[in-house]
Parts: sequence; structure tokens; C-alpha cells
Amino acid sequence: MRDSTDWLPTSYRTHTIGQIVSGGADLVGEEVSVAGYAETVRGRGAIAFIMLRDGTGHIQAFAKRDNMEEVTFEALQSATRESTIQVTGVVAQKRPPKQKEGAPTPPAEYEVTVSSATILSSAATPLPVGVTDDVKVGLDIRLDNRYLDLRRAHVNAMFQLRSKVLQYGRDHLISEGFNEMNSPKIIASASEGGTNLFPMMYFDTPAFLSQSPQLYKQLAVLGGLERVFEIGPAFRAEKHDTYRHLNEFISFDIEGAWMNDEDVMCVQERMIHHIWTEVAAKDQHLIDVINEYKTSQGEELVTVDVPELPFPRISYCDAIEIVQNGGGEIEWGNDIESHHCDIIAAEHPGFHFLPQWPMAMKPFYIYHNEDEKGATGGQLSRGFDLNYGRDEMTSGGQREHRVDVLEQNLRNMDLNPEDFTFYTDGFRYGAPPHAGWGLGVARLLMVLTGAGNVREVVLFPRDRSRVTP
Repeated sequence: MRDSTDWLPTSYRTHTIGQIVSGGADLVGEEVSVAGYAETVRGRGAIAFIMLRDGTGHIQAFAKRDNMEEVTFEALQSATRESTIQVTGVVAQKRPPKQKEGAPTPPAEYEVTVSSATILSSAATPLPVGVTDDVKVGLDIRLDNRYLDLRRAHVNAMFQLRSKVLQYGRDHLISEGFNEMNSPKIIASASEGGTNLFPMMYFDTPAFLSQSPQLYKQLAVLGGLERVFEIGPAFRAEKHDTYRHLNEFISFDIEGAWMNDEDVMCVQERMIHHIWTEVAAKDQHLIDVINEYKTSQGEELVTVDVPELPFPRISYCDAIEIVQNGGGEIEWGNDIESHHCDIIAAEHPGFHFLPQWPMAMKPFYIYHNEDEKGATGGQLSRGFDLNYGRDEMTSGGQREHRVDVLEQNLRNMDLNPEDFTFYTDGFRYGAPPHAGWGLGVARLLMVLTGAGNVREVVLFPRDRSRVTP
């Protein structure tokens, strides 16, 4: 559970459960108020035991009929599982169970001897999704009832970990001089070319949901902000249905002036290294909760192995050769698909960069040098991907800062430069060389948690068939 040592009292509780569990020795004999979900309710006749759970831990509340009003005791004893309950009482150390001679003394446990209680909200029965029971339900049912699914310890731990990843990534980028920005999500034309856009009406004007903050990051850099980053949503109207694609997703995006593709690859690997280092040092308890569930299901456990720097660089040309040597069918100029990545991942199972893709396979704003050619003479770009094993994490590269080349790139991709003057005009008044990338947050979480589907680590995912809850 999460660290709650610095949580302040509220109108409903003087302490979190975690504060009592961790500091119970100093609280024995003191009156406290706690609130949580009723995980179990046991007892008959004159006594009742309620296992309460909040976001910080579990504690037993012990109630006796003689210690409170009859109606209150009856309500407690008949409370349904997952009802929310507030109790007030005195902290006591639980009587330890009998031990075999010579066995180590178990750590002290504490409970609350209840003097008063309030049922804040009764839970309906039956629960559509089990919280503490090992009930097999499909992912769709879990997502339909995410508000209950999230109460499961390992699911809750995943999203606490997601918050930490966002925090550690943001902290690292700020430490390297990047300023946080926010780009518009309603745009007039495609950010990256192509047709994978969600159309909408903005009052009387046709518009689209943004597929990337790309162009706006660049404009901010041209304006002199030098280094910027954004953590925000993007929307892709692609009709895919895979374990790693969604139509709305959150990404880390950066852009830096006076930087090339290698410079920003270094920023990215340092940021990922920092995230992994912080999780390993501070959040192993969350990994343990996830692994406890995996153990119960017979699944492979996850470990937080801090990756070594630098990450391997495997140029597109070298990647094609690796795939061909591994028996894969691919030619220069083809996309490197997942089954090709499996062959590369056999040699490079962790994080690795795939730089210098053919220019024809990258967006119009990617930089290229005329003299950088592939084995078959095709034009190479300064675009790159980051993969973890078979899965793509990042797309990025150095950007084209020469306005005449930008406009020709647009024409080469059957786009009209006049539709992009809001973007290209910014390059007419002196543009520094610059580079950047976008990194999917959920895909990072898949690596950290061992999740087999990106929907596991997105609270309320949006795909082709899901727009609720």
C-alpha cells in the first residue's frame, strides 16, 4: 500500500489505517477514528470483527454489543462487504497467536476496539467483480466495473506505480532544464500527416482532435523556450485492436533546441534509467503486491532491473540484416513489424534504439542529410524508435529546421504546404536545429508491471469498442 505517514486528518478520520499499522506502538490506548471499506464482517451474538481497508492498509475493528448503541452494533454486524464504514475507538495490540516453542516472535499487530460507528454507504450485493475473492472474470467485465476492480490490491498498486512513473519522469526532465507546456487538443489540420484523425465541429468550423503535440512543441522551441516537455493525451483514429494500442493515450513528449537525434536519445535513456532507479529504491512494496497476485495465478514475477546505460543503438540497416540473418523475410524499405522485432529481441531483449530509418517511412518534419544513404541508396533520416523487446515504446528524431526543405517534404508526402503555414511560418525567422520524441506512458507501465495488455494499466481505456465508463 502507499506511504501514508504524512497524511493529515480529515473530517472522517484522525488517522489512516496505514499510520496505525506502522505506528501502533505509540498509539496504543489512544482514541482514533478511521474509515474504510468492509473487507470482511465476522462474528455472531455479542461480538463482531470487521476488517477495514483504506488505500493505505488493513486493520481489524473489534465491536462488542455492550460497548455501543444496539442499533449501531446491529448495523455493523449485518454490514455487507465493501460497505464504507467509519469507526471510533481505542487502539489495542492484538493478542498474538500461540506459537511453537523456539519460533520467532511475529511482529505486533493492532486493532481498534470500537465505541461508535457509522455506516457511511452500504454496498449492494452481489458484487459484479470480486475484490478479495479469486473470481475469474474477463477484462471487459473488469473494465465495465473499474471502480471495483481498482479496489483489488494488485490493480491499485499498478496505478499507484503509474503515478510514481509520471512523477519521476517529470522530475528528471525538469532537472535537465525542460519546461512543462500544454498544447491544444483541438486542431485545424493533421499534426503528422495522414488521415488517422477524429473529426469534430468546433462551433461552425471543422476541426480534429490532436494526434500529437509535435508541431506545437516545435513552435515553443522556435519561440525561445529551448527545452519543453508535455505529459498529456493524444488521439489516433486507427482501427487497430491489439494488446498495445489504444485510440486515446498519454505520453511523455519532449523537444530541445540545439540538439540532434543522439542528444535526445540520451535524454530518454537517462530519464528511463532514473525512473527505474527511483522505483527500485522507493516502490518495491508496490512491486511486491503485484507479485503476490502473480504468484497466486502462477504467473512470471516482475523485477525492477535498472537498465545499463547507454542503451544499444541498432541502425535500421543493421536491424534489417539481423532480421534477414535470423530467417525473417524483409527488404530494405520495409517496415520492421512485430514478428521481425521478435528476431531482434532475441539479441536485444531489453531497451534498445532503432535509429536512422528511411526518410520515406518518417513524417515530413524529420531531418535528413542528403549524403546519408542506405545500402540500396535510399535516403536515411534522423528518425528513431525505442523498443523494449518486441514492443515499440517511442518515436522520435531530429526535426527539419530549414523551411524550404520542410515545404518540399510536405509536397513529397502529397500534403499542401499552404495547409501548414501556421507551422511553417515559424521557421521563416531563424530556426535552431532541434529534436524530440514521444514515449507512451502505458507501455512503460506494461514493462514495469508485467501487464499483458495496455488496458490493464490505463484507468478508463478508449479503444474501438469502448467509450464508457
